[in-house]
Amino acid sequence: MKVLEAYRPSGTDAGFAAAQARLREEFLGHLNAHADGLWKACAPGHITASALVLDSTGTQVLLTLHRKIKMWLQLGGHCEPGDATLAEAALREATEESGIEDLELRLDPIQLDRHKVFCHPEGTWHLDVQYVAYAPQNARAEISDESDDLRWFPANALPDLTDDAVRRLVARATTL
Repeated sequence: MKVLEAYRPSGTDAGFAAAQARLREEFLGHLNAHADGLWKACAPGHITASALVLDSTGTQVLLTLHRKIKMWLQLGGHCEPGDATLAEAALREATEESGIEDLELRLDPIQLDRHKVFCHPEGTWHLDVQYVAYAPQNARAEISDESDDLRWFPANALPDLTDDAVRRLVARATTL
């Protein structure tokens, strides 16, 4: 994938950059080893795309209480055949899960994340390409059938049921 080949993390944290470079190589290796590595059907793991939605001020974060995982997460999910790019997949998922039209997606991913999933047997991974999207001023979010809840939180006061991966994503997104 061109976006993964071109991906270079921004910032000055050498440890973060090295970890991201390793993940980038892992993601590219996965795609080279698995012709179906972009699709949910690939049980060893598959590429996903997500978007952390910020309000127009960049101080509020929209999170979903995931129906299966029971954790507050950024919006995102599996790629579909109609998605021409990972950015399109992230934007489509964020729009579907938030009900907010006219999200403005930052076209370059801000980080990569590898995490276990519940859509396949134990040992399956999501190789998540993570973006940031900005909601228009006064945007109204509407809960989708994939969520138990959907709420805006101050970026500096995330709910307890948020994991470290989401906390790192929020911290990174709010420093852009």
